[in-house]
Amino acid sequence: MGLFTSPEVTFSRCVCLFAILGSAFSVASGQEIPTASGSRDGNPAVALTASAARGPETAVKVKGLVERYFDPFQGASSSDLVQRALTSNAELSATHLDIERGRARLRQAGLRPNPTIDFERASGGLVGSPGEHAFSIGFALPLEIGGQRRRRIELAQAELEAAEAEVADRERRLTNEVLSSYAEALSSLRELQITEELNNIDLEMTRFVQIRVNEGETPPLDLNLLRVEADRLRSRRVLAEGRLQAALIKLKNIVGMSPSEALRLKEDFAAPSLREPPASLDAAIKIALRTRPDLRLARLNEEVARAGLRLARAQSAPEVTASAKYSSDRTITDLPEPLVALPDQSRALSFGVSIGLPVLNRNQGAKAEAAIAITQAQRRREFAETVVRAEVTSAYARYEAARSAVNIFAQGVIGRSNENIRTIRAAYQIGAFSITDLLVQQRQLLDSQREFTDALAERYRALADLQTAMGARIN
Repeated sequence: MGLFTSPEVTFSRCVCLFAILGSAFSVASGQEIPTASGSRDGNPAVALTASAARGPETAVKVKGLVERYFDPFQGASSSDLVQRALTSNAELSATHLDIERGRARLRQAGLRPNPTIDFERASGGLVGSPGEHAFSIGFALPLEIGGQRRRRIELAQAELEAAEAEVADRERRLTNEVLSSYAEALSSLRELQITEELNNIDLEMTRFVQIRVNEGETPPLDLNLLRVEADRLRSRRVLAEGRLQAALIKLKNIVGMSPSEALRLKEDFAAPSLREPPASLDAAIKIALRTRPDLRLARLNEEVARAGLRLARAQSAPEVTASAKYSSDRTITDLPEPLVALPDQSRALSFGVSIGLPVLNRNQGAKAEAAIAITQAQRRREFAETVVRAEVTSAYARYEAARSAVNIFAQGVIGRSNENIRTIRAAYQIGAFSITDLLVQQRQLLDSQREFTDALAERYRALADLQTAMGARIN
């Protein structure tokens, strides 16, 4: 460093010294000093913008890549995409057809057996008795006894309700998929935003160091190190954008949107739009046991098994068929000559009942299978209740831990890291720190921001998983 410096350099150092003093004052008072232009960020080569610690709500202020993916006014919220998925998801639409199939089975179960008609005609013309013939017509109607039709309807009705519960559970799981993918997209968006902001600041810092190198105040190595850091951030920004695009494509596929359809996010990662969980774990478990559609499905499957046993017992009753028959018979009686043969015409109407004897087959196998199905459904329902309790407990614990982690980051880590890098940037400009110290602190800030993003994403996913575990619908 030379003994004498130009007035411009001296003025720049004075500005940096005042920046350090202002930074120290802000650390002590917890406030920021506005600049003459009204900005609270100060010299872009000195201070890191505080928006990096505030989450996606400030992304609209960042010019560049972030604006392509975020719109706080016209963007899509998680609830908007959930509603879109419930109406446009192809797999869910196919699952809804199970309800129509159940209704068709219910209609079929209420139908009665078809009657049968027997028609018979005999002629003696082919065997040398041309005048003789016979004709008969019969009608038979199977009779369902033992309440078989009613048991079939009960079984079909139970299966229909089970199909509806299964569709509701598929909607619940689809909602969770949308929310998880939305959280993944918000996480990538926040990383892109932070990387973009740091890269912009490094570019400003590079121009400042370039001036000092030209004036002989800073060795060229500092400029090269800073350029390497700027290139590293630019590479990381490209990767972050790629992850964001992949997350948006995945989200579009789940929602049922065309890949070419525009999609921009709306929500603030730091303030999720999901409803807050109940005040206690016990309250959350009670809600889940009352509203979870998969648990309702397990209970309905138990009722389906009981209805199947009742039907099997009803089908073990004897088969009864009522019948009626009309017959007409014409015969020829031959007499000795010279007498003429006399025709004989007879008509008859008969009624009958056919009863099958349940001696060998009394539907023993079907009844035994139905009894086993009841036990199987009971055990599955008990296991489902255990799973529900475990899922709610796990999601509730994850949410509480993530919420505490977010509060620690927001109140301590991020704010202090921003103040540290602001002070070191200013101190570097007057020669108090090396460029290596500045880059180390910036990388620590970037790591802290990434961990903060992970904590925000975990809180969002845990809250979504908790809502899903409780069976709550997303408004």
